[in-house]
Amino acid sequence: MPPGDAGSAPQFILYLDGAEYGRALRQLTLWVHHVLLPVYGGEVTSSSLWCSTWWEHPEAIARLHGLWLAWGDLTGPGSDTSGPAVWHRDHLGPVMQTLRSPEGTFAGCKPGSHRRGDPFPIGEADPFAPGPPIREG
Repeated sequence: MPPGDAGSAPQFILYLDGAEYGRALRQLTLWVHHVLLPVYGGEVTSSSLWCSTWWEHPEAIARLHGLWLAWGDLTGPGSDTSGPAVWHRDHLGPVMQTLRSPEGTFAGCKPGSHRRGDPFPIGEADPFAPGPPIREG
């Protein structure tokens, strides 16, 4: 269900898994491919990147899903008349700048060539996890 439709509010995609995640990703993909990119995509250049397999970037999924949720909230039925302007100013610009900048999410991707960025280095997954029980005696 697209944001703004009657019924329960959609959940942020990072909280979903399995079939729910798959359905949410498909809905997001339809919006990105049929609304966002045709209207706001612009040209791909060395200073304004785009990855044709954006769904392989977890950060892109998270940012675009948030953008889509805001779209539904600010432009859907019953939204305030200033909603679209707020969406453009507060949501579209910052998200697209972060994704498309030369240092952004799609850095390293070229038209027709996907490069998933190196994962952020993390020393230990849970450095404060309780250790094994101490045996006395």
